[in-house]
Amino acid sequence: MLKSKVFVKKTRKGGVMKIVREHYLRDDVWCRVSHCEHCDQSADDENLLDTAPFSPSKICNYPHYLLLDTNVVLHQIDVLEDPVFRNVIILQTVLQEVQHLNSSIYKRIRDMISNKDRKFIVFSNEHHRETYIERGKDEPSNDRNDRAIRTAASWYNKHLKNFQVSNDDEKRIRIVLLTDDKENREKAQKAGIISFTAHEYVESLEGCEGLVDRLAHSSDLGQDQMDDKKGRKFVYPEHLPLTKILSGIKSGKYLQGVFHRSRENYTEAYVFVHDGDKQVFIQSLMRLNRAVNEDIVAVQILPKSQWTCPSSVVTLTVADDDDEEEDENEETELNEGNTNKVLSGKVVGIIKRNWRPYCGVLSKSARPQGTRHLFIAAEKRIPRIAIETRQASALEGQRIVVSIDSWPQTSKYPVGHFVRKLGAIGDKQTENELLLLERDVPHLPFSAAVLKDLPVMPWSITDEDVKSRLDLRHIAVCSIDPPGCTDIDDALHWRMLENGNFEVGVHIADVTHFIKPGTSLDDEAWNRGTTVYLTDKRIDMVPGLLSSDLCSLRSNVDRLAFSCIWQMTPQAEIVSTTFTKSIICSRVSFMYAEAQMRIDDPSQTDEITVSLRHLNQLAKILKAKRIEQGALTLASPEVRFHIDSETHDPVDLQTKELQETNSLVEEFMLLANISVAKKIFQHFPEFAVLRRHPSPPPANYDVLVKAARSKGFDLEVDSAKSLAVSLESAQIPDEPYFNTLLRILATRCMMQAVYFCSGTIKEEDFLHYGLATPIYTHFTSPIRRYSDIMVHRLLAVAIGALDSYPDLLNKNKTQKLCNHLNMRHKMAQYASRDSIDLHCQLFFQNKAIEEEEAFVLFVRKNALQVLIPKYGLEGTVLMSKDSPTEVVFNEEEPSLKVGDVTYRLFDRVLVKINVNTSSTENKFLSFSLMSKKTDHVFIIFATMIRWRGVSNDNSSYTKKSATGSKLKEFGNTDTAATLHENLLSISLVPTLQHFKLPVHFSALYKIIISR
Repeated sequence: MLKSKVFVKKTRKGGVMKIVREHYLRDDVWCRVSHCEHCDQSADDENLLDTAPFSPSKICNYPHYLLLDTNVVLHQIDVLEDPVFRNVIILQTVLQEVQHLNSSIYKRIRDMISNKDRKFIVFSNEHHRETYIERGKDEPSNDRNDRAIRTAASWYNKHLKNFQVSNDDEKRIRIVLLTDDKENREKAQKAGIISFTAHEYVESLEGCEGLVDRLAHSSDLGQDQMDDKKGRKFVYPEHLPLTKILSGIKSGKYLQGVFHRSRENYTEAYVFVHDGDKQVFIQSLMRLNRAVNEDIVAVQILPKSQWTCPSSVVTLTVADDDDEEEDENEETELNEGNTNKVLSGKVVGIIKRNWRPYCGVLSKSARPQGTRHLFIAAEKRIPRIAIETRQASALEGQRIVVSIDSWPQTSKYPVGHFVRKLGAIGDKQTENELLLLERDVPHLPFSAAVLKDLPVMPWSITDEDVKSRLDLRHIAVCSIDPPGCTDIDDALHWRMLENGNFEVGVHIADVTHFIKPGTSLDDEAWNRGTTVYLTDKRIDMVPGLLSSDLCSLRSNVDRLAFSCIWQMTPQAEIVSTTFTKSIICSRVSFMYAEAQMRIDDPSQTDEITVSLRHLNQLAKILKAKRIEQGALTLASPEVRFHIDSETHDPVDLQTKELQETNSLVEEFMLLANISVAKKIFQHFPEFAVLRRHPSPPPANYDVLVKAARSKGFDLEVDSAKSLAVSLESAQIPDEPYFNTLLRILATRCMMQAVYFCSGTIKEEDFLHYGLATPIYTHFTSPIRRYSDIMVHRLLAVAIGALDSYPDLLNKNKTQKLCNHLNMRHKMAQYASRDSIDLHCQLFFQNKAIEEEEAFVLFVRKNALQVLIPKYGLEGTVLMSKDSPTEVVFNEEEPSLKVGDVTYRLFDRVLVKINVNTSSTENKFLSFSLMSKKTDHVFIIFATMIRWRGVSNDNSSYTKKSATGSKLKEFGNTDTAATLHENLLSISLVPTLQHFKLPVHFSALYKIIISR
């Protein structure tokens, strides 16, 4: 049977288009019940409803199949994933609604459907003649869909009666509709359909008490938080309805953007406005108005008289109600008369919630019999979540997962439910799982469908491959990589040409030879987006057979490659560029240090070493040219862990040291990426996959400029070139680490580099600011980046090595792919940093607590943010509110005076690394201030003498030291010079001899005096 749907659609140009869609109805749609004799069954389909379904339900103590409405699937997915749910009917109507409303839940329900053991079946009610219904005139689509669900339930009940011959009513299979919609349930019951709410059904399941905690709760949970300690009502402003929001956005009254809460102050956020470069600052909980990080919100710009500026106050945890009022009052006072006010607004409505499951810890209620508790997320930008659980005691000291259900207007906190337990706090496996979940890193084993697309082993290069490729196996090719690298993407070669020029080649693994478009392997690689490098393991984008074997350019084996070959002058000027599919055989796989030793050893004169020296010289020239053009050399603290081979725990760590060979590889990879970018843009001006790095807005540099000025340097930030020159000249001879600190700060000012499709923005916006190149892409790492696979396919078509296909020429689809890859790339970076933090925490758990040298990176009103170079650790030292020492903040300088000591940017300080043992802490490490750092040896002497002076009542010591108060001044001195003068005024040598201190201390002191 054929039905037609006719409707009209308005075109972009204002015209009207008539659309006719055909809808086919059939009589032979299978019910998917295993013992049904009335339907035409498919012999290949093994996922069928059981003949004798069983469920441990007290209220449904008869055989039954569950039929779910859309809201139950959307809101109770965490419960439905429990194995107790079997023999479930998912209607086509429901599946389509879920797909439209939430792609993540759609994927989860599809996974359950594909699991044969779960017995989740799909019934195509929209194509069955007896279950399809037309939408009534003026009938809302939701009402029509609810009616379709009831119609299908009634049909199933009638259909089941046709072939159930048992006279025992208790053995007859029935349909049970689960719906949380009150009206839908009432109508279902009137139609004779058995129906229950999800809560009623789950609470009736025997032996599944813990499952109740996973139920998504209604908005009344959390109402007991509506009153604060002073009896005030906590009521947020009402959100505007979506219709008003959309009309307001259209008229310009409201702006739409993504909400990003501050990590340092939970009462502040920015909204990054869509279709523009505006950033709207929001301050105070009422103006944040229940928005959660990454929600898409509507904001209203405030009158200029109400604009504020970011606070200097650091709040590491959500405070109590009383503290909130104090914080807001403080911000009001802070902003009065402030000339640095920024564009400010308030959230007036939520356009789309981007909630996800959150990992963290439970803060158990103080009430002995209480079932309502607060959840503290590991992500600091997520507010506390009110949940109800009867397992609070069992969940103490555990990492758990919680989902948000709603955020009522009268509840201080969002309301959610417990999902599952991950494991004990501090357990390495648990913490690894947490960081992967938090960063949404796909990390499950590759599916059978993906592995099926891999080449059959043993694999070898065919005669056809040899004929269609340039054979470079006779050339001295080598690779240079970090220690332990098995996914070798790139290799290099150099050789002299007869005309005196050089031939230089970059050879990249030809991953696209093995990964074809449209396969499960390709889909999985795109979904993962990138390989994720953790401290102790690697989560591959593609299966190990490709990443570590067939695609890896290992030495002494033939490999397929995609080569970029230049003819260069000895001055690194490019004469010509060639791109070709090739076959190579790498001679040596170097580590960076090994390649450096070969270059530096004059006794080595073999072909590979000579080529390395020439490549190194060319790389230096290329780097000098880039810097001359304005390329930035920035810095970030990096550490390398030494991992125990058996326990896989960190036993030592050190900062990474870069060799010249690091720069050698980097320069030629950059050159290859630039060359490929030009080639694919030339052939595909609308469809090229490129990478850009936007220039930062001037305001981003305010912190950097102020920091440099505090040390007497005026940085020019009007262009990348001027910034690079300024950074190079900002050197302090006695402080070699100062310039590194300044470059670390400059890195924080930068924008995120992103992938994009060339046809979606203007060519002048292609610029890569950090590299100072007008066009750039990623070509050199296809084993670990899907973006490079896309670029390889474009380049292959451009040189005639591959036939084109439609997806390459769809810029909207390409841009969506790029957006996904940008997200995956960012999450992979976060996961890597989280892994380093985790291993630092594990490292210090197994060590005595240490005091370490640190540098002040930022000065806040109530805190110092410091960097510990030895470990690459950053931390916040909070000044306690209860401390008797007076704390004075100078925002202009900026500086923080604590008692008699003043702390400024880049000052050296000593910090103590503390290990937290609290069961409600998400972070293991905290930092406390020990003293201001001057000179290591002076502090050793002063500390020892102060200790001896206190612990020994010796009159000669007091006389010779010109009173003990003189020594106490060492902790308050601002410079090493002042301390030196103080120490010189004290006759220390007799004192050292008097207390029989080790001779080497006396020797050290004499050296100091001689300086």
